[in-house]
Amino acid sequence: MSRGAPATPAWWFDDVPVPLWARALAPVYARVVALRGWLYRSGLLRRRRVEAPVVVIGNLAAGGAGKTPLTIAVVQKLRDAGWRPGVASRGYGRRDQDTPAWVTASTGAAEGGDEPVLMARRLAVPVRVDRDRHAAAKALVEAGCDIVVCDDGLQHYRLGRDLEIEVVDGARRYGNGRMLPAGPLREPASRARLCDFRVVNLGHGAGGSGTGFGEWPMQLQATTAVPMAGGRSRPLASFAGLRVHAVAGIGNPQRFFEMLRGLGMGVVPHAFPDHHAYTPEDLQFGNDLPVLMTEKDAVKCAGFADARCFMVPVEAELPAAFWVALLERLGRPG
Repeated sequence: MSRGAPATPAWWFDDVPVPLWARALAPVYARVVALRGWLYRSGLLRRRRVEAPVVVIGNLAAGGAGKTPLTIAVVQKLRDAGWRPGVASRGYGRRDQDTPAWVTASTGAAEGGDEPVLMARRLAVPVRVDRDRHAAAKALVEAGCDIVVCDDGLQHYRLGRDLEIEVVDGARRYGNGRMLPAGPLREPASRARLCDFRVVNLGHGAGGSGTGFGEWPMQLQATTAVPMAGGRSRPLASFAGLRVHAVAGIGNPQRFFEMLRGLGMGVVPHAFPDHHAYTPEDLQFGNDLPVLMTEKDAVKCAGFADARCFMVPVEAELPAAFWVALLERLGRPG
């Protein structure tokens, strides 16, 4: 069963004909994107920098690609290397999109956005949400951060950046290769050549199309299930052989469902739109089967989750050589 399934057009990633209206609008969108890029390259629109290095993590294709797990891993590595990182984000899904805010571990998802709240809880570093990424980065530097990691924002050219990391879904890649709305691309695929690193999210195994030349593989590892109503965590593998409800309101819910199936669970899938605002009724499935959900969904369900509900955190794993190359590009703190 799937309730409120994400509204990703079928023609983006499946072999489905693109509607005429979408094909007609795509060239218009492409011209607007090209004009905007030219305005920044020519200097008619000015990039604004802050007094600290800026790392932007984003994707060219709309939808989830694994930016947040990678952002968490990058911030952790920077902190281990002696940096004082902060995270800048727009904070999609929060109630007041127009008001900048600091996000802490105690901030509610409705106020801070699901992904910023998740990062604040996992990282314990300053997190700033603002439509204006430059303003967010400036606030982080003024708060004492000596490097800014921007979660999403590859297309937010107003913020000057020192390093760009493109994240690609290893299974879906660029879909049909067309620009919005005929396809998932926010910018032409050629834009990827300007990024410093391309990370391919292979998910929870060796699935997807693998990696090619110049691409870095990322795998998402999930080993524990955390009871949301309190209590001790249990191995995720302990659910093998059981029937479970799987809840995912992320860019690609099928990746979460397939991961659980790969661990031997009988999955009843419940896909919701990305950044969905959950209500208690969303978790009422008419029985007492365990409910497993992503960490991003859990931050929005914590207030009404019961003993059936478990959060499944993931960790991004990349080759050691990737971290060496990244830190070499950034140099030493200070």
